[in-house]
Formats: sequence, structure tokens, C-alpha cells
Amino acid sequence: MVNDHLREPFELILKEFMDVCPRGKHAHTFFEVIYIVAGTGRQCINDTEVRYGPGNLFVVAPNDTHTFKIETTSRFFFIRFNNGYLQASKQNKELVERLELILQNARHEPGCLLRNEADERAVAQLMEIILHEHLGKDLYHKELIGQLVNTLLVIIARNISQAFPAVIDETSEEKAIDILQYIQSNIYYPEKLRVEAISAYLGLSETYLGRYFKKHAHETLQQYILNYKLKLVENRLVHSQMRIKEIADEFGFTDKSHLNRIFKKYRGVNPTSFRQSAKAVVV
Repeated sequence: MVNDHLREPFELILKEFMDVCPRGKHAHTFFEVIYIVAGTGRQCINDTEVRYGPGNLFVVAPNDTHTFKIETTSRFFFIRFNNGYLQASKQNKELVERLELILQNARHEPGCLLRNEADERAVAQLMEIILHEHLGKDLYHKELIGQLVNTLLVIIARNISQAFPAVIDETSEEKAIDILQYIQSNIYYPEKLRVEAISAYLGLSETYLGRYFKKHAHETLQQYILNYKLKLVENRLVHSQMRIKEIADEFGFTDKSHLNRIFKKYRGVNPTSFRQSAKAVVV
């Protein structure tokens, strides 16, 4: 499998209309924002496969694999950047760190990242201007593109954050955000989600951590972790061909029976029934 590298901190690529994806499955060492200018088909990222259409926006994180299954003639616009671009931006250090982590969490949310019509319109307008500047190369086009891309990343971060089980916004305390981000970035590692591991990482006592988290998230730490896992399990069931046992292993459930029991308790149906019902309504 090809593994692509980005030599510059930042790169824009507009692919002309195509009927067949020229690349097989490949991976990146950088972030890639993919905007669908035209066409329909399926975007395959890691083990998930979702439909795409005009105006859809996806993020591929470093080490993700992806390819396109084109159904109607398509045109793609790629914005590629690495950690160096984020660190070199003029945004404050705290915002850059959160943007980086949120973008890494994009892989948890298959499908178009935009959650509401207002942001869809805003992104469409941003992309139109970015494309115009990229193709026209007028005076100060690089500086203008840099500012527009920074705005785009903030919109992306907001939409990804809205998908998290607990709300993160500008009024949230820094410590609460640190806890949520730690959980989100370690959701695949059960040993790192134990209370003692989280407490040690954050330098807090286990008792204080539990009280503090419940106060700010309005649910216990373990409830939050379980709800987050189940939300990701739902994504796997709808957007991947993974077997139930593979999903159970990925998220640290003891076995398939354990996942079946927990999922049915909180979702009312077993994972197989949920998958069948969800896929029946997916276009």
C-alpha cells in the first residue's frame, strides 16, 4: 500500500473531473480535508464506507487509509497540511493543540463532518473563495488562503466537537476539556481508561476526578466512556463490514456476548438487529 508524504506544511490540489479513482487504497502522514465539488460515490476511510455528494466535507487523519468508489463523474478539492502548518499558524497555542486533537478524532465520525445547513453554506462559500484564489493566484493569494483555511478548520473542529457525547464549548473549563480529550484520544485502549490511569495522567486524585467530572459533564466518568464507546460501535455497525466480535475486540469488551448484552441494555436491540435496521434506511 502506498504511503503518501507531504514535504511542505501546506498544499492545495484540485482534481479535474474523473470517472475512476486513479489511486488504490493508500495512507497519509498528514491531514487531508476533502471537499466534494461535484459527483457522487462512496468514500472509503479505514474500515468504513460512506456515500459522498456535492458539498460534502471529509477529514482524513494521519495514518488513515482511504480511496474513492466513484459512481458519477466527480471532482475533488484537497487541502493537505501537517502538524507543522498548525504549529506555524498565528492562532494561540491552546487553540492549535485542541484543533489538532479534534482533527485526530475525525476518524470517530464517519461521513460528512458538517452538521447543519448554516455551516454547509459557510463552507461552500469559503471553498469557492479558496478555489478562486488558488486558481487565480492574485496578489497576496497565499496569505488570504491561509486565513480562510484557518477559518475552515475552526468550523470543522466545531462540527466534530458537536458529535461528542458531552458538550465542549468556549465556556467549558480547561480541566474538563482535558479530561474529555484524554478519553476521546484513548477510547481504543481500555487500560488507559481506568480511573487510576486518567487520574495519574492528569495529576488528580481518583475521588476528586470522579466528583469534578460528574459536576461538569452531568454524568459519571464510566457512564461517559460507555456512552462514547456505544456511539462509536453504532458507527461501526452502520458504516463498516466488521464482524460483531471484531468490534467487541476493538473497544475492549470481553467478547461478543458482552457487547451484545451491554448494547441491548442501553439501545434496546442487539447489535445485529441495529445494523439491519440502520442499513435498511441508508441510501
